Amino acid sequence: MRLWVKFRTFCAVCGENISRDPKGIHMTDETTHPTYANGKICYIEIPSADVGRSAAFYTKIFGWRTRRRTDGHLAFDDTAGEVSGTWVTGRKAVAATGILIYIMVDNMSLALDAITANGGTVTQPMGMDAPEITARFQDPDGNVFGLYQQPKK
Repeated sequence: MRLWVKFRTFCAVCGENISRDPKGIHMTDETTHPTYANGKICYIEIPSADVGRSAAFYTKIFGWRTRRRTDGHLAFDDTAGEVSGTWVTGRKAVAATGILIYIMVDNMSLALDAITANGGTVTQPMGMDAPEITARFQDPDGNVFGLYQQPKK
């Protein structure tokens, strides 16, 4: 069933923030959102010494939505409603670059400014992987993530 939502701030089906859509129209398919597929990356556990601080950081920077799971733990969903996860205590931060997860951003410069303003550190500035628009940062707990901006068409 395809649903068209016009001039709303959040999609009533997926909860996605659609106010950025310049046409004011968002299409979602409630039978396939989120996508369930073999091999899809769907869940991330992020080490944190302070779950509340981490939740505030990722919510402010990337707009991730948080929610309480039935077991009481704080969880998150990305802005696309495709990847979820939680913050876990008692684990070391992933500070060394082995596997690297990239988070998509609309504007790399604004994202990097927000990261530093909220206690994160830029570990690789934009432009090091040209022509790709990427950067890397460390969150307040020391976890390293990559950032990726889709080139303008």
